[in-house]
Amino acid sequence: MTRILVLDQPNHDIPAEEYVDALRERLPEATLIHPKTTAETLDAARDADIITGTYLQDDVLAAAENLKLFAGAAAGYDHLPMETLRERDVAVTNASGVHGPNIAEHVIGWLLMITRRLDEGIRRQERREWRSFQAYGELNGSTVTVVGLGAIGQAVVERLEPFGVETIGVRYTPEKGGPTDRVVGFDDLESALVETDFLVLACPLTDETRHLLDKQAFDALPNHAVLVNIARGGVVDTDALVETVQRGRIRAAALDVTDPEPLPEAHPLWNFENVFITPHVAGHTPQYYTRLADILAENVERLEADDGWDGETADEPLRNQVLPEP
Repeated sequence: MTRILVLDQPNHDIPAEEYVDALRERLPEATLIHPKTTAETLDAARDADIITGTYLQDDVLAAAENLKLFAGAAAGYDHLPMETLRERDVAVTNASGVHGPNIAEHVIGWLLMITRRLDEGIRRQERREWRSFQAYGELNGSTVTVVGLGAIGQAVVERLEPFGVETIGVRYTPEKGGPTDRVVGFDDLESALVETDFLVLACPLTDETRHLLDKQAFDALPNHAVLVNIARGGVVDTDALVETVQRGRIRAAALDVTDPEPLPEAHPLWNFENVFITPHVAGHTPQYYTRLADILAENVERLEADDGWDGETADEPLRNQVLPEP
């Protein structure tokens, strides 16, 4: 019987108890342990086949002598002790795809609000002012460039389809193609930007993507372009963004992530009427743990069906497997 240790780590302020409940529904035969204290967690780790949580403390990993799988509860995994996990032949999965629908809806909401100038309607309502205003236009017929075609980027593109837009996808490996009308590599980003009406950043933050959107990139965008960043704040050069907004070289920017984060109260980005900021909440969804439990339940069934499972020699990787590299 598979023993699963669920670490007491909430996500998006959703308590881990909801994760435990979702797992119990899907894995009634498994032994689920959800300790609250450090001592209880270390004790449970000694017999755990699987540990799941957002991060993995060194002392918990050291105690987990029988660990086969760490099921990460976040899409990113650069914060995990990957080298130690690799040396110990522990498989690692992540939560890729869990955020796709909700973050994509966040993006679509911003695109519609900015295009139809709903923010101006709200301001006039607050002033009780019945005076007409014109929208900037329509999404229909526009060009949307999505940087990053992982689960979130693909979810954004999928939801754009009914709006009659042209889509350009930007990814490291353009030869893999994607759901967009065109796919280009990062080397061709600037050529895509000159055609872009709406730019959606949905890529991870890496050495290659840090400050991907710098002054040169902003200058390549048309003056009427709109930036939406639901990736990481560091993908955008914040100083270049502030300068671009001050110069009127961009219609609007919608940011769920910033650099720095949290954004200081005195930061100039707060002061622009055409900069919209949410405090890194696009990833919140009441379905978070439901989707996460679906991933882990599928992988538990796979592991139980093959007691000798070895990621290096398996015919197929686990769902969302990042270690061993599939």
